[in-house]
Amino acid sequence: MKKILVKAVHGYQRWISPALPPACRYYPTCSNYMIQAIEKHGPAKGIAMGTARILRCHPFCTPGYDFVPDHFSLRRNWSEPPKDEVQK
Repeated sequence: MKKILVKAVHGYQRWISPALPPACRYYPTCSNYMIQAIEKHGPAKGIAMGTARILRCHPFCTPGYDFVPDHFSLRRNWSEPPKDEVQK
């Protein structure tokens, strides 16, 4: 199930996202966040976390770093990004 969902997000990144203007206000992008959440927390929780992230990404939000937390949460992760993630 994880592989199917990740491939669906990769399909979105490959075919749909290039046709749309860049709009994500967070790092990593919402689609990358969804992939990381699915891989880290499983399909159900990953989809819930990714959907919550997409709903948070709007013109009136505070942009910045929002990495997938180690523990399941639908709220924004306000902690500082890991140093190895920033350098990439």
